[in-house]
Amino acid sequence: MLLPRPELGARQPGPPRALITGFTGMVGSHLADHLLAHTDWEITGLLRWNDDLSNVDHLLPRINAKERVHLVYGDLNDQPSLQKAVGKAQPDYVFHLAAQSYPQTSFEAPLETLQTNILGTAGLLEAIRTSGLSPTVHVCASSEVFGRVPKHLLPIHEDRPFHPASPYAISKVGTDLVGRFYAEAYGMCVMTTRMFTHTGPRRGDVFAESTFAKQIAMIEDGQIAPVLKTGNLDSLRTWADVRDAVRAYHLLVTVNPTAGAYYNIGGTHTCSVREMLQHLLSLSTRDDIEVVTDPERLRPIDADLQVPDTTKFTTHTGWQPVIPFAQTMQDLLDYWRDRVRSGRHFLVR
Repeated sequence: MLLPRPELGARQPGPPRALITGFTGMVGSHLADHLLAHTDWEITGLLRWNDDLSNVDHLLPRINAKERVHLVYGDLNDQPSLQKAVGKAQPDYVFHLAAQSYPQTSFEAPLETLQTNILGTAGLLEAIRTSGLSPTVHVCASSEVFGRVPKHLLPIHEDRPFHPASPYAISKVGTDLVGRFYAEAYGMCVMTTRMFTHTGPRRGDVFAESTFAKQIAMIEDGQIAPVLKTGNLDSLRTWADVRDAVRAYHLLVTVNPTAGAYYNIGGTHTCSVREMLQHLLSLSTRDDIEVVTDPERLRPIDADLQVPDTTKFTTHTGWQPVIPFAQTMQDLLDYWRDRVRSGRHFLVR
């Protein structure tokens, strides 16, 4: 199905408009679904010309019909494209989710990660600042900014010192600080979130729980031998569902948004990556899967204790996660079963 050619246009009267960067990612696509279901907002997604559209396949009929969903093309590393995108979208709300988001990849491409995540965020905020618009802006940082936290300092609250453990985490420290700077220096309504581990359908296969689910699905389908490759299984994580995460982001920008505010957001189910894998294996139709450590999946250093204190955000908005861990894992595995059976998967990762 052909996508429409985006054209610049002046702000027209009508319902609120939201611009989502990272539109085709797991979070961006689920956020679009949530806003379509629970608001009357017009939604504009920022994407690069070569983005994988599989996460938004179900939205293509709406996009082509210009039915509340629109596209603008741009790149965080190309400032003129960001200025055009903001001019096209004329947003009342901006959800900045786009990033080089894979910690493991950041060790291989640290300069690209820093460029995209720090300077790209600054470029987007500068495009908004100079546009003459005054949208409410959500800048998505990451719980990875806290990095290596001693166990006696858990759970992690917002003012815990940063100790990033990867180039990605360093880039998100920059993202976090750039967002707060634009709020403080220019009076823009920019808020920053440090979302802890969140997953579910459409999760990229470079993340632990998703690659585990994908490998299980491929083993069940007979496509690979019953050997599941892992990295570090001892990290402790608090898990949230992506559909709860996007509900939190919607509340962030609509419930008394406070310029310069920063929040931890996360789930309530805490367990190790090993325990998460054991749960996924318990859902499999196969009982002969061997688990082996793949040295290439190990990071040089790891943020191995990621347990949030979310009191500040839940008190401010009333948000609470509602989707249980077991449902998230079942839905993730079923997502990969569907993709494997239909041939919509690629490398074994």
